[in-house]
Amino acid sequence: MAGLAAFLMGLSKGGLPMIALLAVPLMSLFMDPAVAAGLLLPIYIVADMYAVYLFRRAFSVRNLKILLPAAVVGICVGFATVSYVPGDAAKLLVALIGLFYLVSALRRRFARVEVPARPADVPRGLFWGTVAGLTSYISHAGGPPFQAYVLPQKLDKMVYLGTTTIFFTIVNLLKVPPFILAGQITWDSAAQAIWLAPFALAGAWSGAAVSRALPERVFFVLVEVALAVVSAKLLYEVLLT
Repeated sequence: MAGLAAFLMGLSKGGLPMIALLAVPLMSLFMDPAVAAGLLLPIYIVADMYAVYLFRRAFSVRNLKILLPAAVVGICVGFATVSYVPGDAAKLLVALIGLFYLVSALRRRFARVEVPARPADVPRGLFWGTVAGLTSYISHAGGPPFQAYVLPQKLDKMVYLGTTTIFFTIVNLLKVPPFILAGQITWDSAAQAIWLAPFALAGAWSGAAVSRALPERVFFVLVEVALAVVSAKLLYEVLLT
């Protein structure tokens, strides 16, 4: 199961969006979710490095300049408040963000209104970047807030993949010191993570091959489907379990 979780995480890093959010719940069947998150973080970073190599040629510098400082603030807030914020509250926030974006997108499509691409603006970027850093720190769930800001920009597929990869690579590296201070990463967990790294790298290679072959329209429809599935799953966990 740990190997499957690492492989799914690698698929996401290779460009199949948000499948990685299934990794922690799978591991949580056998261990405490906080321990699972700590065990998987080093594997995230290994897959991140490979993904940066795969998608290094195209990314949005402006988006990264706006989002990364905000994410640092979100991570600091998460570290300071993690003892006081229930995990279910973070899941509910992430789910509602994802569903709000999807409802807005579907309403525009049914109305057959062609919405122009929205530029990367600072106020929205600072807000969504902070939320992405916070939810990523608490539950490795920074994807939906990031999508809520980036998808309306209608970036080129490869620019989108490169921007996503670099953003979350840096965010995951920034999470390492607070995870160590919180005892979620230890020498033992790091040693246990080593044998899972090949599964994550295989997943990243497979995900990159598939995502590059997909037509751009199909790719972004899959992004939205994945966002809907993840949001529904998080709502189910909070409200029905």
